[in-house]
Amino acid sequence: MNPASKEKDNELESSPEAPRFILGVRLRGSNKSVRCNPVGFNLRVGMTVMVDTEDGPHLATVASNKIINFNKVHCSNPPKILRVANEKDLTVDEEKQKRERTATALCLDVIARLKLRMNLSHVVFFSEMNKSIFYFSAEGRVDFRELVKQLASQLKHRIEMRQLGVRDIAKALTGYGMCGQSLCCSTFLPKFSPVTIRMAKDQGLALNPGKISGVCGRLMCCLQYEHETYREMIKELPKVGKTITTPDGPGRVIHNDILKQMITVRLDADYIMYYHLNELKDSMSEQPKSS
Repeated sequence: MNPASKEKDNELESSPEAPRFILGVRLRGSNKSVRCNPVGFNLRVGMTVMVDTEDGPHLATVASNKIINFNKVHCSNPPKILRVANEKDLTVDEEKQKRERTATALCLDVIARLKLRMNLSHVVFFSEMNKSIFYFSAEGRVDFRELVKQLASQLKHRIEMRQLGVRDIAKALTGYGMCGQSLCCSTFLPKFSPVTIRMAKDQGLALNPGKISGVCGRLMCCLQYEHETYREMIKELPKVGKTITTPDGPGRVIHNDILKQMITVRLDADYIMYYHLNELKDSMSEQPKSS
């Protein structure tokens, strides 16, 4: 190892910004855990704490026990635990939620009166900055100047509007997918990755929007998880519609079961036969490539 590199690693490990232990906390209103620096506090799972975030102190619940911070490079300066939440913190958070509910109801009323073509997702109030951020979705551009004016005059603090995509809306609102589990985007996915219809085709899925779309209306994020595995498994399978040679004579492929590696073939005699890929490898390798 390069001495300079080794010295740099030692400095990183000894840096106060690279804690030896970290723990996972779940911020209030979120299903996703965030790695935090416990700063010497003796905390247990389930305890309510205050975390120093980019948007100021935030109430959170300890979700995992203290674990050794092996990955110091990517977790060199995690948010710090400020303190165990006290009665004042809980009261402030309760007041914060009350103001968010009031702002939400007011915004929905004004949107309806102004007949704006937009959907309000949620509202977050920041007491330290004395402002509220209104998250919304819309198909096109929205002139919300009058909306902001009326909100500011009644709420008496700064108003900020942020437009979100349908995926971001689902992530913020949370929910459950057709699998029965909490949405991936609101639990463990760090960011959205491109999902294409090719992934559904490679996995042999029916291209029915209702079956391959998530609650956001876009293609399900989980289509990408096993895509590479499916691509490897279909490499040797003959394409549907191709004429191949089987132990029972020539036939046309009408279906492939990718996971079971089973091939359904309609023989020339109009019989339907099922073969495992291993049964056809020899005969398929002997036939001309142009077939």
